[in-house]
Amino acid sequence: MLLIPFLIGIVFILIHFFASVLVPRDKLKQIKWFSFSGGLAVSYIFIYLLPTLHKQQAAIEEPYRQLTMESEIYFVGLLGVVLFVGIQIVIQQNYISQTSTFWSVIVFYAFYNALVSYAVLSFEVSAVQALFYCVAIGPHFMAVAHDTWRKFPVEYNKYGRYILAVGIVAGWIVALTTELTPLFKSIVFSLVSGAMIFTVFKHELPSEKDTHFPTFLISVILYSAITITLKFVFEW
Repeated sequence: MLLIPFLIGIVFILIHFFASVLVPRDKLKQIKWFSFSGGLAVSYIFIYLLPTLHKQQAAIEEPYRQLTMESEIYFVGLLGVVLFVGIQIVIQQNYISQTSTFWSVIVFYAFYNALVSYAVLSFEVSAVQALFYCVAIGPHFMAVAHDTWRKFPVEYNKYGRYILAVGIVAGWIVALTTELTPLFKSIVFSLVSGAMIFTVFKHELPSEKDTHFPTFLISVILYSAITITLKFVFEW
């Protein structure tokens, strides 16, 4: 059903357009928001993302199964972490100017957005799963977008949010117009998962002094309970 991926894509685009105003300006409210968002992201990784990686590994079909060692998909996820860490280090160590750094960062995250958008939208999902993805991935996009806006406020509002939105649209178009093999989909999903794990722990998990632990704990418990219940009821 094309309507559901379309609505998910619209939500993701709106998040990038309004990330600078959606996150509270008040310091305490901001700490609580990022604590809640961080709890959602960490729960998503451990309750949904990692088990899905296991399913992707188990779903590898013949003739590829003879070549597998029950860890290849996880290795691709590891490559995603290494790749994204390496790119960020290169950007930081080759600083020329604020403007050049901004463009490097924004192109990097536009590509990341395209990969995440493709990974989410390439699978046919029910309305409940669509809502689940929006709740999980939406705050993730918001945290990354807000962090980029905080570092480059003028450039982000003028160019950045539109380029990041183009990344979402590009991934959405590829997901709807291209039919990849299940193996290649698994590889893309694993690569994105590794990149997302790195991005979550870098951008969304606040430091100890900036964490409101009760809010973080409530978020973890609430999202984990809902996710486990949905997975049991709908057999995801």
